Amino acid sequence: MTTTSTPAVPTADWVDPAALMADPYPTYRRLLAESPVAWVPALGRYLVTSAAACRAVEEDQQTYSASVTGGAATLIRALGATPMLRKDDPEHAAERRAVNPVLRPKTLRTRWEPVFERNARAQLEVLRERGPDEADLDRDYAAPLAAQNLIDLLGLRGASPADMQRWSHAFIAGTGNLHDDPEIWRRCDAARDEVDALLGELVPHYRAHPDDTITSALLQGGLPPSAVAANVKLTISGGMNEPQHVVSGTVWALSRHPDQRDRVLADPSLWPAVFEEAVRYLSPIGMYPRETTRPVELAGVPLPAGAPIGVVVAAANRDPAAFERPDEFDVARPRRPHLGFGSGVHLCAGHWAARISIGEIAVPLLYAQLPGLRTDPRREEAWHGWVFRGLTSLPVTWDS
Repeated sequence: MTTTSTPAVPTADWVDPAALMADPYPTYRRLLAESPVAWVPALGRYLVTSAAACRAVEEDQQTYSASVTGGAATLIRALGATPMLRKDDPEHAAERRAVNPVLRPKTLRTRWEPVFERNARAQLEVLRERGPDEADLDRDYAAPLAAQNLIDLLGLRGASPADMQRWSHAFIAGTGNLHDDPEIWRRCDAARDEVDALLGELVPHYRAHPDDTITSALLQGGLPPSAVAANVKLTISGGMNEPQHVVSGTVWALSRHPDQRDRVLADPSLWPAVFEEAVRYLSPIGMYPRETTRPVELAGVPLPAGAPIGVVVAAANRDPAAFERPDEFDVARPRRPHLGFGSGVHLCAGHWAARISIGEIAVPLLYAQLPGLRTDPRREEAWHGWVFRGLTSLPVTWDS
């Protein structure tokens, strides 16, 4: 009699959420080496860390659904409805189709590139006024610039960069509020009410006077008001993190690799490569959820139907099976696709907006206008997070 045994499910009971918050990369290296698909009791989900397994998840939305339960319920609770990010095709495609025209490279270059440059130059003056002894790149440039670009793209007239930053922080905190902290929900609910009130004023205007903003495009795409509001809030919550953190992360990385910084300053055609490497190396969006719709084997690991999955693209972007010397920042790295913007049908809709506004405008402008720009060792920097990760404070200085 022949028997077949079911493969064992690797369990990473050593994973510490506090260690992930402090610096997730040691944990990622161990997971990649020992169990690229593993059940993590402390997180209540399977973490998928290898590049091959993460891509396999994104290539099969029939098996690995974005319409997840459990942890994703907090996203729906935070935003007040289900946005396109938590839908599969055809529903996802219908909502995505509405915003695609605004975010095409040609439209971004003809309509939005001048706006991005205007905003960057205006915020640069704020940074310059702080002076080389007091400037904080995140506070004085990266965060308010990302916020203003988002206000303009969304068409949220009447909102301020401070509003946008506050709303984004509240929605992200709500999305991660797995322990039902009432204070987090209070701030999240207040932000949702403010955004809903603003949209209540703007929706009639955009119905009567459509333009080329995202909010108008969602309305013209025939989405009901609840779906428009959910996707606007989704864009507020996620659309600030990557641009903001890539600005500060790029300056941080170049300051620690002055030879590469000097090479780029001598050859500005390398700025797009700098952007891609910063997104790969630092992965501002580190993890997102999926859920299995049926029993399946992923990278040799059996998963039951309804398995909660964390697709850890930050780990996949440092997978030695996908990248040589993955833990090194190298702007001359041979070009290879990373997962910093996701992949498949859920590839980030704003990836070209980030490439143009940040990779081609915001970061190069800093170095063109502030000679000797570098991090300031006299003051402390601060990092936060692993699901979303970035610098929350980056003191910088330059040659005055």
